[in-house]
Amino acid sequence: MMKHGGDAITVLTMDHREVEETFAELERLRGTGQDDRRRELTEKVIIELVGHSVAEEAYLYPAARAFIPDGDRLADREIAEHAQAERLMKQLEKALDDGVTAPAFEGLLDDLMATIREHIKDEEAHLFPELVRYADAEELAALGKKITMMKKLGPTRPHPAAPDRPPANKLLAPGAGLVDRIHDLFTGRGKT
Repeated sequence: MMKHGGDAITVLTMDHREVEETFAELERLRGTGQDDRRRELTEKVIIELVGHSVAEEAYLYPAARAFIPDGDRLADREIAEHAQAERLMKQLEKALDDGVTAPAFEGLLDDLMATIREHIKDEEAHLFPELVRYADAEELAALGKKITMMKKLGPTRPHPAAPDRPPANKLLAPGAGLVDRIHDLFTGRGKT
C-alpha cells in the first residue's frame, strides 16, 4: 500500500508514480516465466488503485466541485473514468483465477494500464492544476490528510456497484475495507 504524506496533489501524484512503476515492472516481466511475481504485482496494483480511487471519490472530486468553477464537469469525467477502470480491475481479478498466462489476462492488463495511464495524464494536466489554482495550501494539506486516511481504511478490492459519491461512499467504504482486509488476510493477497 502506498504510504506518504503531504498535500492532496503531492499524495496523489506520488501514487501515480508508484502505479506507473508497478506497470513498468509488469511489462518487463512479461514472457519471463515469473508468473508468481506478475500475479503478486497485479494484486498489488489493484489494491493500490482501488484505495486511490476511493479516496479521490470521497475527497478530491467533492473538492473539485467546491473550488473549481467548472469542477462538476471535471469531477464527473474523472468518476466515469474510475468506473471504467473498476470494471476492468474486477475482470482482471477474475482472470487471475486462470493465471497470468491465460489469454484474457494480458488483454485486460493492457486495457487497465492504458485506461489508468490516460486517467493519470488527464488528471495531472487538468484537474490538479485547477485545484491548485483555486484551493489554498491549507485546504490542500487538509485534503491530503483525509485522502491518506481513506486509503488506509477503504476497500482493497474493486466494487463496481458501490456508490462513488458522498455521503454514501464515505459511509460504506470503511466497512467494505474491513471486509476486504479480512478476506485478504485469509487468502494471503497483497503480501508483497
